[in-house]
Amino acid sequence: MIEKRVADSQTEQTYLMRPKYLNGYGKLFGGQLMGWIDEIASIVAMRHSESEITTAAIDNLNFKESASVDDVIVLRGKITHVGRTSMEVRVDTYVESRRGIRKIINRAYVVMVAVDDCQHPIPVPGLLVETEAEKAEWEGGEKRYALRKQRRIEGY
Repeated sequence: MIEKRVADSQTEQTYLMRPKYLNGYGKLFGGQLMGWIDEIASIVAMRHSESEITTAAIDNLNFKESASVDDVIVLRGKITHVGRTSMEVRVDTYVESRRGIRKIINRAYVVMVAVDDCQHPIPVPGLLVETEAEKAEWEGGEKRYALRKQRRIEGY
């Protein structure tokens, strides 16, 4: 089975905050951010698997900072762990100042599954872990995988 590098599928997307993305308090609507996170994770997973994908789970969706009109929002996605048919994608979301300084808004881990034309899971390439940071992400992915598996057993 072939292996791909983390950098092979890494994706960054930038948005300019507009009024249509705001909630009633004038801040970034959480549902909008969730949609962007799913979109970035999908692109990363499609690039890695070279196939169609579907979202299986979104973990750890905590909001740390807000964003308002005319703020620049940056989402960065990368593969952190792969199984036989699944891929874990880390998506970091930032609000970027005019000077280019980024503050983290959110970090989410999204599990994507590669599927064929009939929506049946198919194998994905392995992940070549090259750096200490990538190794740490892989080990974290192993722990998150075990937690998700335990939650399924418990019906959670």
